Formats: sequence, C-alpha cells, structure tokens
Amino acid sequence: MSAFSDVVEKSLEQLSSVGVAADEALVTAVAKGLGPSIYNQDSSLVASSDQEELDRVKTNFLIGKLGLADGPELDAAIAETVATLKGINRKLRVVFYYLLVKKFGKEAIYS
Repeated sequence: MSAFSDVVEKSLEQLSSVGVAADEALVTAVAKGLGPSIYNQDSSLVASSDQEELDRVKTNFLIGKLGLADGPELDAAIAETVATLKGINRKLRVVFYYLLVKKFGKEAIYS
C-alpha cells in the first residue's frame, strides 16, 4: 500500500470511528488537495486545543480554499467538528477538513 493510500485508509477509519459514513472519493480528493502536508507528523494533524491552529484552519481553509465569508458560523462549524472528533487525540487534518467540506456543502470544489 502506498503512503497516500495509507493516509486515506486511516482517515476513513477515523471517520468510521465517530459514526460518519464517509465518501471515499471525497476523502481521497481532500487528501490530494492537502498535498505533501499529509505525510508530515505535525502538519497531518489538527491541534484542536491550539486556538492559533484553529484560526489558521478558518483563515487558510474555510475562507481561503472554500471561499466562505468570515463570520461566527465558521467558528461554530470548527467547534462542532472538534466536538465530533472529541476523544480522538490525533485528529487527522484530512478528516477535519472533510467534515468541514461536508458541513458547508462544498464538495463541488473537489470534483
């Protein structure tokens, strides 16, 4: 199995562990969109207890990549995603971003 396939498989497993029936094609597309960062120990994870990290997710991903307007609904969606993944110490960035893409209905960006 390639390193990329391994990341996708781990992401699908993490989504399944929180009761999310994931779209494998979308998980794969989100992983591809993240590029080489998915292979780095630090950048492959989202530190949900670090507000600066969550602000970067909001600015770089939600506003930058998904093209959403800044507002309280972005912070609420991030908090909801953190709550969904509660109990998972190593929140995979692919999983975190996948949940946000689904939350805002932005799947078309990855098609």
